[in-house]
Amino acid sequence: MAERSIDLKLIAGLGNPGSEYTETRHNAGFWFVEELAAANGAQFRPDKKFHGEVAKINISGRDVWLLKPQTFMNRSGQSIHSMMSFYRLSIENILVAHDELDLEAGDIRLKTGGGHGGHNGLRDTIAHLGSKDFHRLRIGIGHPGNKNQVSDYVLHRPSQDDRIAIDNAISNAQAVLPMLAEGAMEKAMHKLHTK
Repeated sequence: MAERSIDLKLIAGLGNPGSEYTETRHNAGFWFVEELAAANGAQFRPDKKFHGEVAKINISGRDVWLLKPQTFMNRSGQSIHSMMSFYRLSIENILVAHDELDLEAGDIRLKTGGGHGGHNGLRDTIAHLGSKDFHRLRIGIGHPGNKNQVSDYVLHRPSQDDRIAIDNAISNAQAVLPMLAEGAMEKAMHKLHTK
């Protein structure tokens, strides 16, 4: 298990580009960084060298990049790695926000390291970064109850109640970002995970 030290410089939200995917569960990572940008008066702009859209915000006096890969989910790591390389970021500088089948809608968890759990965006990110030890923000979307229905489930909209629960969870996660910016990963985890 990697030590939970964080020096936050980049938050990458995972999702699929294109209007047909905007409201689908698989785009919960995009929803998180979009909310962050909106709350901080920032706007995403395309940046070809990073294969994505980027914005910059300030959290507790620190500049933090926001990234929405435009490579489609299964190539997310290409975009994240491009930004890492350009800015010479290290693994503890990165937080990846993604949808999580193993958490109910409305649950949200911080985690450091771990496998990909079948998530193609995480699988590609691990492959490109050469490490599992990046920080993750796991945004619960619930599970359809049958593994054969997962692909269809993540590419559909959540129910209205689930979307409200996810949006509330995203707001709760935003509230702990100043702690992350100050390097207090354990403190942020405790606050976010305590109901």
